[in-house]
Amino acid sequence: MHLLKKLQKANYIQGVKVEALLPIIIQAVTGAISGNAIGGALKQAALGTVGRTIAGALGGVGGTAILAALGAGDLTSAMGALAGSAVSGVAGGGIVAGGIGAILGMLKK
Repeated sequence: MHLLKKLQKANYIQGVKVEALLPIIIQAVTGAISGNAIGGALKQAALGTVGRTIAGALGGVGGTAILAALGAGDLTSAMGALAGSAVSGVAGGGIVAGGIGAILGMLKK
C-alpha cells in the first residue's frame, strides 16, 4: 500500500496532475519556436528574440484556447492530444508573434 501512495504522488507536482500540464507546456514551447521562426523569416526588428519567444509562447497557449472555443477542438483531438497541442501551438505562436511584430514595425515608421 505504501508503494501505491508513492506512485500516486509521483503523478502530481504541488497538487497539479502532470498530465494536465503537459499539453500547456507543449503549446508554449511550440508557440515560442514558431514565433521565433516567423519573426526571423519576416526579418522583423521590432521584436527581439525574447519578445518573439514570449509572444509566441503566449500565442501558442492562447491559440489553442481560441481554437477550442471556436469548436476546432474536435479537429485537434482527432490528431491526438499531444499532436493537436503542438499544431495549435505552432499556429497560434506564429500568428501572434508575426502580428505583434508587424504592428510594432508599423508604429516605428
